Amino acid sequence: MPKQTFFHLPKEKQDTLIQAAKKEFSRVPLHEASIANIIKSAGIPRGSFYQYFEDKEDVYYYLVNQLAQKNQERFISTLKEKNGNLFETFIESYQFLIKIQNNQEDQNLFKNAFLNMNYKLENTFANHVYEENQKNQFVTTISLINREHLNIKNDQELHSILKIMAAVTFQNLIQMIVKEWTEEEALENYIAQIELLKKGFYKEEK
Repeated sequence: MPKQTFFHLPKEKQDTLIQAAKKEFSRVPLHEASIANIIKSAGIPRGSFYQYFEDKEDVYYYLVNQLAQKNQERFISTLKEKNGNLFETFIESYQFLIKIQNNQEDQNLFKNAFLNMNYKLENTFANHVYEENQKNQFVTTISLINREHLNIKNDQELHSILKIMAAVTFQNLIQMIVKEWTEEEALENYIAQIELLKKGFYKEEK
């Protein structure tokens, strides 16, 4: 997390620093990123950077956390628009993530993030969708889901469904980047997998 001195900055200066960090993390993965490039782009001394953040990892995970937060807010908004339909919400959310790839900086940022995914980074994204330690967001999300056509018994099973669908979404994003699918190919593959989850894998014997 940023130090309190960062939050005392005017929003314009906060945004300038975060945008400079986004530019650098779009250029290269985290382990190759340079604080020197970030402060040069932001127009601040190195000493000022360390007044705001511990290191480049600190600003990186703050940036990713902000993106994940926006994604969660968008997910909840879509869930409301879709009257709680979980499958339609995931599909529309995935469509939005595909559209982001049209912006080169966003595309590079996602590419560097997803192709260098680790446990901490995955949790940063995923916590905002389904993890119980984000209790308020989790409670808000599940309260909006229409369970009428879901084969679940309780909140824990719903939690598991969200985790599975989030995992499928992550995997499809990675495949889209690695295989350089078109928007149509990416969406077709994703919908096919979501439909399989919706239908279920096991065929009952008659």
